[in-house]
Amino acid sequence: MKDQIEFLDLMERAEHQRAARRNFIRLCGGAAAMTGGLSLLAACDDDEDISQPAPSPTPTPTPPPAAVSDTDVLNFALQLEYLEGNYYSYAVSGQGIAANLQTGTGTQAAVITGSGDGFARAVNFTDTVVQQYAREIAFDELGHIGFLRTTLGSAAQAQPAINLSGSASVAIGSTTGVGAFTAAARAAGVIGPNEIFDPYLNDENFLIGSYLLTDVGVTAYRGSARLITNKTFLEASAGILATECYHDGVIRSELWRRGLTIPSIFSRITQISNARDALDGATDTDQDIGNATTANLVPTDAGGLVLGRTAPQVLNVVYQDRAAVSAGGFFPNGVNGTIRTSASNS
Repeated sequence: MKDQIEFLDLMERAEHQRAARRNFIRLCGGAAAMTGGLSLLAACDDDEDISQPAPSPTPTPTPPPAAVSDTDVLNFALQLEYLEGNYYSYAVSGQGIAANLQTGTGTQAAVITGSGDGFARAVNFTDTVVQQYAREIAFDELGHIGFLRTTLGSAAQAQPAINLSGSASVAIGSTTGVGAFTAAARAAGVIGPNEIFDPYLNDENFLIGSYLLTDVGVTAYRGSARLITNKTFLEASAGILATECYHDGVIRSELWRRGLTIPSIFSRITQISNARDALDGATDTDQDIGNATTANLVPTDAGGLVLGRTAPQVLNVVYQDRAAVSAGGFFPNGVNGTIRTSASNS
C-alpha cells in the first residue's frame, strides 16, 4: 500500500540470427534488382541508338499524400502514450493515469479493465528487478503524456477507450468482446482458442505484455520522424524515441535472460513477432529476441537502424487487423485525432 500511495503521488507530480537472415534476403533482393537493371541497360544498348535518345514520356504525376501537420503527428503519438501509460500505471499501482491527463478534444473514454480472470490490476511482482523496471517505465510514460499534452496545449486529443483486459469477455459499449491481450495471444498461437492471457498475472506475463506494446511504440516514433517539420518538435520526438528504445531494450533483455531457463519464452516471443509482422504488410517491421545461442536484443535493419512503421501500419497492429479499419484491438472505438485509419494489407 505504501508503494502504491508513493507511486500515485509521483504520478501527480510527473505532469541478429533472424536479423542476419533478413538482412541477407534484403541484400540478395538488392543485388537481384541491380542485376535486372544492368540487363535492361544492356538490352537498350543493343537495340537503341544512344546518340539519338528518344524523348522521355511525360510522367504521370503522383498525387501528393494527404497533408499531415505536426499537431496531427504529436496527437497520434499521444494516443499511443495513453495506451502504454495506462498499461504500466495499472501494473504498478492498480490504477490508470490521473484524470487531469485524460482530457482534451475528441471523445474521452475510460480504460476497459475487464472482470474475473485477466482484468487489469497491479502485478504481484516477485522479482524486485522487474518491479523496478516497471516503476521507472511507468514514470517515463506518464512524463511523455504530460509533455505531449503541454506541447499540444488546447489541441491535445483526449484519451480514447482503451482495452487493457486479458479477460475472455469484456463489455465494449453495448457489445461484448475479448480482452485485447487475450485476442493478441490467441491470434499469435501463444495460447489456445479458449484460453486467456493475463499480462498482470505474474512477472513473466507482464514482460510479455510489455513486449506486445513497447516494440510497437519504438517503430511508431521512428516511422513518424519524417513527417515532423518543426525542429523543436522533431528534437522532442527524438528524445522520446530514445527513451522508448531504452525501455524496449530492458524488456527484451530481461525476456531473453529468462528464456535461458524457460525456453518456451523464445518460441512465444517469436510467435508474437511473426503475428505482428503479418498484420502490417510485407515489409520487415518486427523481430523476435533471438534464441538461447544468439540474442537479438536490438531489432534493426541492415544499416543498424531501429525498425519503423508508418502510422497506418502501427494502427494495423494495435487494432489487430490487416484491413483498413478505424477501430479494434486495444482501441475498440479507435483513436482520437486525424490519423486514425489502418492500412489495407489483406
